[in-house]
Amino acid sequence: MRARHILNALYFFAHTVMDFIASFLQNIPVLRNLMQWEQKKLLYTDKRGLQCIAPLFQSVKETPRPIPTKITGDIPKWIRGNHLRNGPGKFEFGNDKYNHWFDGMALLHQFRIEDGTVTYMSKFLESESYLTNSSYDRIVLSEFGTTALSDPCKTMFDRFMSVFEIPKETDNGNINYACYKGDYYVSTETNFMYRVDPNTLETKDKVEWRKFIAVNGATAHPHYDPDGTVYNMGNSYGKHGSSYNIIRVPPQKLDASDSLQGAQVVCSIAPRDRMRPSYYHSFGMTANYVIFVEQPIKLDLLKIVTLKVTGKSLADALIWAPDEPTAFHIAHKLSGQILPVKYSAKAFATFHQINAFEDQGCVVFDICCQDNGDAVKIYSLQNLRKHGEALDQTYNMVSKSYPRRFVLPVAVDGDTPVGVNLNPLSYTSAKAVKRDDGTVWCTHENLYDDSLEELGGFDFPHINYSMYNAKKYSFVYGLSLGHLIGDSLLKMDVETKVTKIWRESGFYPSEPVFVPHPDATEEDDGIILSVVITPEENKSTFLLVLDAKSFTEIGRAEVKVQIPYGFHGVFTAN
Repeated sequence: MRARHILNALYFFAHTVMDFIASFLQNIPVLRNLMQWEQKKLLYTDKRGLQCIAPLFQSVKETPRPIPTKITGDIPKWIRGNHLRNGPGKFEFGNDKYNHWFDGMALLHQFRIEDGTVTYMSKFLESESYLTNSSYDRIVLSEFGTTALSDPCKTMFDRFMSVFEIPKETDNGNINYACYKGDYYVSTETNFMYRVDPNTLETKDKVEWRKFIAVNGATAHPHYDPDGTVYNMGNSYGKHGSSYNIIRVPPQKLDASDSLQGAQVVCSIAPRDRMRPSYYHSFGMTANYVIFVEQPIKLDLLKIVTLKVTGKSLADALIWAPDEPTAFHIAHKLSGQILPVKYSAKAFATFHQINAFEDQGCVVFDICCQDNGDAVKIYSLQNLRKHGEALDQTYNMVSKSYPRRFVLPVAVDGDTPVGVNLNPLSYTSAKAVKRDDGTVWCTHENLYDDSLEELGGFDFPHINYSMYNAKKYSFVYGLSLGHLIGDSLLKMDVETKVTKIWRESGFYPSEPVFVPHPDATEEDDGIILSVVITPEENKSTFLLVLDAKSFTEIGRAEVKVQIPYGFHGVFTAN
């Protein structure tokens, strides 16, 4: 009993001392402001009570014939075409289940807009992965986060030998749409793409990059010149290691069967470590240059060739190396000449570039950055289907993405002074300083104010691409990932850093796609399209139409069909 009284007295004394210290600190202005800022930061970085979003990552059935939608508000009659979306829609076959969000079978969506009306349809991409898995009613082909098990019908010897085979590449094109020579293709990041009909969503022919050029695949985010020339990037792997390749596909189509005919590798860039090349999801392009970011998210090639032996997936071969700086490589689009300047910055991860342009002898490069490269692994289906405190903890593990600007001076040589900021542009505080070893160290400018940190960051950027890609611009549209996935649509002015927000409780928008008004004279004269979904059974999915200038709702087209949360999309006018 006496011991209990002593402990209570000590407990009371400790709290009294702590209260006195806190009161004392509160009366010191600098420390008071610091404490308030830390409390505010904790409030927004340590999420609590997130809504369960598990229904957004469940398998659905396709809607193969167009169905009408319920229009609320107004769908401008000048919009005529297809809003196409891509993403995973089936997460299991038989008793086999996928492990990662990226693994689900590609489900293609179409919102057809015409004369103020909207219809909806969806179809699964009839890839080899989808058809084979369906035929066997099990997962036969491996995906990003799931390694397929050996066929139980094989002999014990065959199953043993199959362990030493390199997993077959998936052709599950569930990331994005891309346009080559007037045809639309869906792809992931492997050697294969599928041509699809944007009007019917019918799966057409399968295309292999390797049949045309010596690469092992290409990104799902190509860039387009005004004449229709397409640029992309892809890795190649050989006995001497790997290389990064800039790809150019001409705009001309020679005949109906021509897909990637005439494609060529403009130049190859050697990785810093050929056995651990950088993973990349996109790249930058200006009027004259291609900009490649060699980030410290690494692909361990030795792990990849031993995946079946170790029972690991491709996701396990990704390594975050925060001690390695990020490097920028610049190459001439036409000649393929690689600039000899070595640009570096502190380690960051990036998946989506915003825009790049040239000004006063510099390349201005805007990208979405994270300070940690482990985010991809966190997006497992097990994590996304959590609820309550477990979901909150998962959210707090993800490094948030923010828009940043880098300035890369092009003309740097032996006569360039050391230790001087080489950025001549008055409208950005980004720095580029040549070091004693000749490298140019780049320090970014944040393209946002403090309010963005409260929202949960910014990613999935879109600009007025047709008019302002590779040009100085003002506006970028994107998602705030304040709930592991997008919970707000954002319009950001990169000059003033003023942000406009669209948000509706219980709804989760997809990336915004900008469609310019046919008579537009201003950068933000047009509309924003976003597919907004919900896990709540008593609410409907809808296609949202925002006025891009005011960022206010014009109308929506509701459809009572469950749509899983997806990745990327395009608008095709016709």
